[in-house]
Amino acid sequence: MRPALLACLALSLALASPAYAQTPPLAPAQETIRDIDTVVVSGVQPGPGMWKVSRGEHVLWILGTLSPVPKNMQWLSRDVEATIAQSQEVLEPPSVSIGTDLGMFRSMLLIPSALKARRNPDDKTLRDVVPADLYARWLPLKARYIGSDRGVEKWRPVFAAQELYEAAMRRSDLSLKGIVWPMVERSAKQHEVKITPSKIEMKIKDPKAVLKDFAHTTLSDTDCFAKTLSRIEGDIETMRARANAWAIGDIEALRALPQGDQYEVCLRAVTASGVAQRLGFGDLRERVIQAWLANADRALLNNRVSFASLPVAELFKPDGYLARLQARGYTVEAP
Repeated sequence: MRPALLACLALSLALASPAYAQTPPLAPAQETIRDIDTVVVSGVQPGPGMWKVSRGEHVLWILGTLSPVPKNMQWLSRDVEATIAQSQEVLEPPSVSIGTDLGMFRSMLLIPSALKARRNPDDKTLRDVVPADLYARWLPLKARYIGSDRGVEKWRPVFAAQELYEAAMRRSDLSLKGIVWPMVERSAKQHEVKITPSKIEMKIKDPKAVLKDFAHTTLSDTDCFAKTLSRIEGDIETMRARANAWAIGDIEALRALPQGDQYEVCLRAVTASGVAQRLGFGDLRERVIQAWLANADRALLNNRVSFASLPVAELFKPDGYLARLQARGYTVEAP
């Protein structure tokens, strides 16, 4: 449940924290950024094969998606398009829509940006709210990937981490932009194939009151910040290797390479807060999974051929979608 998917946080504050200027400077941080040797593939690439989920003559084909992918690759999608053309139904990737009076958002982590509410409460900065050793690791990474922007120093760690991660991807020949679903949706419409959403819709009736509540809420997002730094320090080359494996269709390499996705940890920092729990966000992942599985059951019962796409990391999990389908009695065959 991505790409990407990162609740409302504290109200924006206009001025930088006075404590920032008064804090003695940290000792120079030890350089932890590794040189990147892996060359990211480009040009036309086949992408991975599809998992086959079946019962009798009824088949659901599942394409595993990945983020990030090589920035300059062109996905050769003809096999997927041919599968969609013979399908009776396409299942949308599972998602959550959060409604406010500003409209609908596909991710809880988008709402603070829209409401200009990413900053720390009490005018604090990153230097004030994260341990000194983490802040020392943050500085060279920020300098390399973000630059001298001081605005991000006022953000909550979860949002500063996301900004750093996205900037690092842009500098590493990787793209967070989804390339699969736009093609799938276009192909389904072209062949007049039914598209079924697997979406949980939630409504925040009074976002201003929620913002006020969050203004005094401390998030447990230090772990998110630390895991994001670690991933950028040591995992970018692995991410590039995963992106290459997805592009050329090497499922075994994808399975063998560590997944290392910090997004769930960062999302949990938001959804585990008291405010998010009161809004009913605590069990979102399980609710989304169950909504998608219910659609898959119906598709496999009613259709001869159906198609779906899911994040490949979710397919590999011991309690992921494929494992749950298998537990329901379906036959699952890897590409």
